[in-house]
Amino acid sequence: MNISPEQFDKLTEMVNIGFGRAAASLSTLVHQRIVLSVPEIRICSLEELQSYLGFLCSEVTTVHQIFSGWLNGDAMLLLDCDSASILINLLSGEPPEPRPLTTSDREALIEIGNILLNAFIGTLGNLLKIKIHFAVPRLHIEALHDMISTLHVGINEIRYTLVIKTYFETLDGNVGGYVVIILGIESLDRLFEALNSSTVGY
Repeated sequence: MNISPEQFDKLTEMVNIGFGRAAASLSTLVHQRIVLSVPEIRICSLEELQSYLGFLCSEVTTVHQIFSGWLNGDAMLLLDCDSASILINLLSGEPPEPRPLTTSDREALIEIGNILLNAFIGTLGNLLKIKIHFAVPRLHIEALHDMISTLHVGINEIRYTLVIKTYFETLDGNVGGYVVIILGIESLDRLFEALNSSTVGY
């Protein structure tokens, strides 16, 4: 997938703006300062996604947020299971130690994912001046391979992923995760077209 340096710079700027707004929303929710750092952004095919994330444990926790409109896709917050529980502990003021997820933990993860993904995708829509609609978020805990295999929808819809590595940082520590945006080839072309005409950061 070819993307020009100028397009990538604009995309990076949009990601940073979106994550900044998401961090502000999460900070309000949990009544403490949260910073979302973005050390790495990558565009890869679904086939490359498996190897890129292959170092994660066999089971991962994902919060999916389907979006539609001028752009169509599936946005998800992806964490390994230990990181998911550590994130809950950090946001609730508990020691950042891994533990089994409870029912209330899962509900909290859905809310966190909903706020983060809505803020990020919503900011992207605002900056590009496009309308985006959201479905109800859903949480899954499954093997990484099984999760990726469900993203294949047919040979006519070649799919790519925008993978954003991020760290949730609080006063008590930090934990890493990923935001993965899955786009069909038509939506990816539309995104690149919008980046060409966008003046974000310039």
